[in-house]
Amino acid sequence: MGSISSEQQKQLLSKIATNQGHGENSPYFDGWKAYDNNPYHPIRNPKGVIQMGLAENQLCFDLIEDWIRRNPQASICTTEGVKEFKDIAIYQDYHGLPAFRQAVANFMGKVRGGRATFDPNRIVMGGGSTGANELLTFCLADPGDAFLVPSPYYPAFDRDLSWRTGVQLLPVVCESSNDFKITKAALELAYEKAQEAHINVKGLMVTNPSNPLGTILDRETLQTIVSFINEKNIHLISDEIYAATVFSQPKFISVAEIIEEEDVVCNRDLIHIVYSLSKDMGFPGFRVGIVYSYNDAVVNCGRKMSSFGLVSTQTQHLISSMLADDEFIENFIAESANRLATRYKIITRELSKVGIGCLKSNAGLFCWMDLRKLLKEATVEEEMVLWHMIIKDVKLNVSPGSSFHCTEPGWFRVCFANMDNETMEEALERIQSFVRQSEEAPVPAARSKRFKGNLQLSSKSRRMEEAIMSPCIMSPHSPLVSART
Repeated sequence: MGSISSEQQKQLLSKIATNQGHGENSPYFDGWKAYDNNPYHPIRNPKGVIQMGLAENQLCFDLIEDWIRRNPQASICTTEGVKEFKDIAIYQDYHGLPAFRQAVANFMGKVRGGRATFDPNRIVMGGGSTGANELLTFCLADPGDAFLVPSPYYPAFDRDLSWRTGVQLLPVVCESSNDFKITKAALELAYEKAQEAHINVKGLMVTNPSNPLGTILDRETLQTIVSFINEKNIHLISDEIYAATVFSQPKFISVAEIIEEEDVVCNRDLIHIVYSLSKDMGFPGFRVGIVYSYNDAVVNCGRKMSSFGLVSTQTQHLISSMLADDEFIENFIAESANRLATRYKIITRELSKVGIGCLKSNAGLFCWMDLRKLLKEATVEEEMVLWHMIIKDVKLNVSPGSSFHCTEPGWFRVCFANMDNETMEEALERIQSFVRQSEEAPVPAARSKRFKGNLQLSSKSRRMEEAIMSPCIMSPHSPLVSART
């Protein structure tokens, strides 16, 4: 039996199955493929690609593992917890276990320093923040409608919010001249362009703290955003999945705090928060996503839709037990911040030794690295040339700014919380060697194959004096289908 042509295949399958809406052809995902095909291992494959494109928090697994050992009854798959097996394994209300919703609501408040409170009856479950974002998009917009999204923004939003919903994402251009802050002028310009193109804008989506910038939105900016969406009568989705990764001042401010201020006038039906335990607790594999909406209709619709992406009751049971342990959670949040601060200090210090700067930030699992001085010209094409060299020659998977819709070529997101100390040291030595050799060579030579196979990588194993984190294991898994990174 002969094979069918690609055109015939398109006729047999749906538009979703055959279109490119998933975004797998993005450089962001191409870097993942390079890593998957040649993953670094200090013994088995020391010249492999080091994964610095994965925003995964592995710095505190030792704390989680210790808690699990001390609380075996929290799992229904242990001798101590098996008595709960039947009650947890049978069908449950898709609203979520009451203890789970209460524990998540309390945790969300604790992460925000007690400056905001959350009603467990407004919590809607989703399959990770990917599922939560899509669920919310389905509730708020129709195919062809649009959301404004300040750029640079997480590349997979194009998949998460658009692929199956048919909703458009329209970038709000932010610039390095003011540290990529969101301004009223930029919001108005993006909205006006959409109006001129007869595109129906249904909302604004922001990430706070930002992925990829690692910065937080200050109070004035948040007030501006709330005023803007209220004036335009459009929704605000505040993606706050990195809320507990803030590792230095200033403190994180949630939109939930802003709408409680006496002088802020806002229709609360327009306010929605997306949350997750993937980043703050390091649980992306548990697929715990949360929609918290102040709109009753969205909560009701969302709960009906959540049956397509529920969190397993086994996971809910374990998580509710862990989050209810106040002493553990307080210690975890504090220690996680300390370890993230140490990693950030190490990577920015080591990059500065070769004249490479990063955007000043205080949150997230990554830094926004400035390699503009290594570009022959300030173009996306030159950024791609540099990125290919870093992937193929230096053997590092870092993500180019253009994949985040950044309009200024030369910025790269570098993740630093998904590896052990020795791997981080090796990665930094590779970057330093590459930058030194690039600056020693004339520009044309730097664009040649000079570095291919010739980059001298140090194999010394010195310990970094500030490296206090416990060893972590690199994740071998790609986010192309399942994981939010």
